[in-house]
Amino acid sequence: MATLALPIRPQPAPVAPADLEVFQVKVNRRGNWVIVRMRTSAGITGLGDASHGGADEKTLVLLHRFFARLKGYSVWDVGRFRLDAFAEIEAAGRPAAVAFGALEQCLWDIQGKILGVPAHRLFGGALRTSIRNYANINRSAEPRSPAGFAQMARAAFDAGFDAVKLAPFDGMPRGDDAAIDQHARQAVDCIAAVREVAGPNRDVLVDVHSTLNLERSLKLAEVLEPLKLFWIEEATPRLEDLAEFNRRTQIPTAGGESIFGVKNFYRYIAAGAVDITMPDIKYCGGLLEMKKIAALSEGAGLMVSPHGPASPVGNAAAAQVCATLPNFLILEHSFGEAPWRAELTDPPEELRQGRTNLSNRPGFGISLNEKIARKYAA
Repeated sequence: MATLALPIRPQPAPVAPADLEVFQVKVNRRGNWVIVRMRTSAGITGLGDASHGGADEKTLVLLHRFFARLKGYSVWDVGRFRLDAFAEIEAAGRPAAVAFGALEQCLWDIQGKILGVPAHRLFGGALRTSIRNYANINRSAEPRSPAGFAQMARAAFDAGFDAVKLAPFDGMPRGDDAAIDQHARQAVDCIAAVREVAGPNRDVLVDVHSTLNLERSLKLAEVLEPLKLFWIEEATPRLEDLAEFNRRTQIPTAGGESIFGVKNFYRYIAAGAVDITMPDIKYCGGLLEMKKIAALSEGAGLMVSPHGPASPVGNAAAAQVCATLPNFLILEHSFGEAPWRAELTDPPEELRQGRTNLSNRPGFGISLNEKIARKYAA
């Protein structure tokens, strides 16, 4: 009997992490961008975003600590690296999560370059060719007043976005009921001003940053219902209160940006905390973990909208996974922070009508523009 001779495909050559470079880029008072570039034994490089870990000096220490461990691996050992690092990340908190996440991003970028395929092919293939973004205007609006937020929202709409997010509850006073009420009224005025600029056909998203208790959150929701928000994000800090808020409000709810790992997201989802989960590749454990969290969300009937008001490197990485998610909704884009933002990568970051066209170049499809990174070095 004749046997079927299958072609023997060459296996990718062993490639190991060999060197790490860190670029700190000055953005504004809300924090710097920390960009990581990993070089392999084969000379191939990959990029990752380690921004907004809460303490950059701790993040830098942990980046080098994790990388020293990673040098004993192959660039294909993402799962092994994950299992080895997760206990330490849970103990050390956000700086460790951000450090791990940046290195994990580098590995996927490198893998795509070795295989000559875009990273989305490594996560199941693209379901869409463009990624819808909303403009986070919270980091760039000045003054933080109804007029200031409205002006920045108008700039985002003029740039082609059809959705904006603001967090006017930042700076909420504590303990003084009268001061809290006054701040909340001013925040509602800011939201109303942005809705007026947006009109009926564009979306307004509101992040409360967990500044209110349950009672105040429910009263706020009643006030905001006529403004037809796309979502209200993290209105109150306690998980049980979030779930109660979600049950009692008609406004779609979103959250989970700070949660690390699929295990912790399971508790959040099982509690019924939100309608839309918001894993952040920097905080949640990287691209593979985002894919796992999105699958968990899909099983629970939830949409997923990755958090990520950081650098164009982080957005390029997240977009590659977002393209593969059947329950993807919208991706965050930090708008107006730096006029040179798009130039930080080569090719420059490009959004058309608030959408990112999915790159089909190998890996994330970008390299770092060192001239810009060094010009604006922190």
